[in-house]
Amino acid sequence: MSFPQDIKHDESSDVEKPLWTKVMDIAAIALPDFDDPNIDKEAAIAGVLEDDSPYPEVRSAVANTDDPTIPVSTLRSWTLGLIWAIIIPIVAQLLIFPLGRAWASFLPNVTIFGVAINPGPFTIKEHVLATIMASVGAGSAYATDIVAVQRVFYNQNYNFGYQWMVVMSTQLIGFSIGGIARRFLVQPPSMIWPYNLVTCALFNTLHAQEYAGMGNRGGLSRERFFFYAFAGSAIWYTVPGYLFQGLSYFSWVCWIVPNNIPVNQMFGYVHGMGMSLVTFDWAQIAYIGSPLATPWWAEANILAGFVFFFWFLTPVLHFTNAWETNTSFQNLITRLFDNTGSAYNVSRILGSDATFNQQDYEAYSPLFLSTTFAISYGLSFASITATLTHAFLYFRKQIWTQSRRAMHEQPDVHARLMSRYPQVPEWWYVVIFLSMFTFGIISIEVWDTKFPVQWFILALVIAFFYVIPIGMIQAITNQQVVIGYGLPGRPVAMMMFKTWGYITMAQGLFCSSPMFWAQVIATVIAGTVQLGVQAWIPHQKDGFICPSTEVFGTASIIWGVIGPARQFSKARSLTFFFLVGFLCPLITYLISLKFPNTWLRYLNFPVIFSGTGAIPPASAVNYVPWAIVGFVFQYVIRRRHFSWWTKYNYVLSAALDSGVAISAVLIFFCLQYPLNGSIGLNTVQTWWGNSVPFTTADALGTPMLTLKEGDFFGPRTWH
Repeated sequence: MSFPQDIKHDESSDVEKPLWTKVMDIAAIALPDFDDPNIDKEAAIAGVLEDDSPYPEVRSAVANTDDPTIPVSTLRSWTLGLIWAIIIPIVAQLLIFPLGRAWASFLPNVTIFGVAINPGPFTIKEHVLATIMASVGAGSAYATDIVAVQRVFYNQNYNFGYQWMVVMSTQLIGFSIGGIARRFLVQPPSMIWPYNLVTCALFNTLHAQEYAGMGNRGGLSRERFFFYAFAGSAIWYTVPGYLFQGLSYFSWVCWIVPNNIPVNQMFGYVHGMGMSLVTFDWAQIAYIGSPLATPWWAEANILAGFVFFFWFLTPVLHFTNAWETNTSFQNLITRLFDNTGSAYNVSRILGSDATFNQQDYEAYSPLFLSTTFAISYGLSFASITATLTHAFLYFRKQIWTQSRRAMHEQPDVHARLMSRYPQVPEWWYVVIFLSMFTFGIISIEVWDTKFPVQWFILALVIAFFYVIPIGMIQAITNQQVVIGYGLPGRPVAMMMFKTWGYITMAQGLFCSSPMFWAQVIATVIAGTVQLGVQAWIPHQKDGFICPSTEVFGTASIIWGVIGPARQFSKARSLTFFFLVGFLCPLITYLISLKFPNTWLRYLNFPVIFSGTGAIPPASAVNYVPWAIVGFVFQYVIRRRHFSWWTKYNYVLSAALDSGVAISAVLIFFCLQYPLNGSIGLNTVQTWWGNSVPFTTADALGTPMLTLKEGDFFGPRTWH
């Protein structure tokens, strides 16, 4: 395959080939094989003519040149990356930079055993490698939730060998699909991965001496703009994060009538539906991801899904008591409850081997979900089928094309630049897969997990099947059923199936060998450290909790102990969401064939159904302000002040995120952790601005109805 920049100029060919033919050839290179809402056809052609990306977002954040001689895998990058992966992964990208500069300035330029201690100036590629290693430890290993839930929910305390093999297997087995998936999810120019552009913009801001993006925008340099925005973000966060927390949970309507339960249910942010609309806390706004990174059309899809399902359907079901949940006012929290409105005591329906006991279940209570929790599960059902339908209808041509195209044949300058580097050998992936597969079998067979090997294999098959369609949707948008039916009553088996199936699909993809080994080694070290930290947590006195682990444990009860057949198939019509998810993309696709310019082409049902997947523990305070900010920056400013947007938008996103992270760390270690949290105990911690958001009926979870002593709601009998 050849490209305009690869062909020598030939005047005779210019005469023979009509202009419109050359334009069509360039368009074929610039435009993807599917209807991409991110693409602007004229801008895409202009980008390709400049030997750059067809996407202005990419051109503004990623350079179209590369120097293969720049050092990457150095002692400096490995040392900084592993230290930050262990100690404090948060905002590592920002904090590694001055340390790398200091290393280059003060350490001697000597060689030990052939390894240079100081290879010269701290390079952008060293910075990238160190940041990738540090980012491995930024989020906890997914399988640590299995260990925590086994200990807290099911009183199972297996030794460190079991814990380590489960964590390593679940974290690393997904690497084996990198060699297959990267040609579909990384190399095509349409796979822009919006949130990564924020990271790229910050790298270029810190290392470039001048603006290297598109356009000729003057004004402040990116570097100075970043540090101004970073300082402002860090200083401001002390207000909603410590001094005036009411600005974070700004449910002002509830403050006016704190004891009015219906009003608090509608406008509250803690347990309510969050119709107060506003927050002044960037940590709340960016909880589900920066709104400055996600394309507006994707944000609009997520907002539409949120408004319909959680501001229309949920209130209708809740206030009509369609699922008998309003007696306990559990609208947006993760806790499950029984037929008296109390927290569901899962130990009352488990046998001594941590499996379901039918007689105890019938003597106790059926399981009740909040309306919001039930809707979130219905949407997850719809997203499963919608993803496959959407991928087949819209991406099948690109998937087929990419399956036959080598990296140096990609119609994208960045893929061709990467083709200069040696790719990871296929056998590396095979070795990783086989060794981690062995770890998985040992952990589920040696210890009593009730998880058959054949179901372990099925989890991996499902992950391999879904990785391409889900990855392609996430790449352009930024955005646990089978086991419950097959092995009901086995919560540990369910958690293992879910973890191997999910994390295998979600692990990173790699293109060059230094990156591969950096991720693998950092994963092993960070996972081991996290297990040690988790072993310490039960003995700390500060009441630390993890909402995501609580959701994980709750899901294990729903899917593993009770089982979806008992919970969903008979009592509620949530399984119809599977059919809805299958039909919706098909309907819009057929309409777009008849009316190709209709606004329906911007509807992306996998995004609509899965975009609210962070609920719970996320709530309206994390979605509505997020969408408002996204509209301002990704639609209004992008359309009216495009040159400003291309130069500063992603830098601003990185600055706001970094400022909040640094400020949160300083607040915790300087004001909250010392003296057992007694600093300001009778002053700043108790004044009106820090107490008003937590004393309303919304914050207290006050029920709309109360039960008489000995009474209960719901069915009289259950099985």
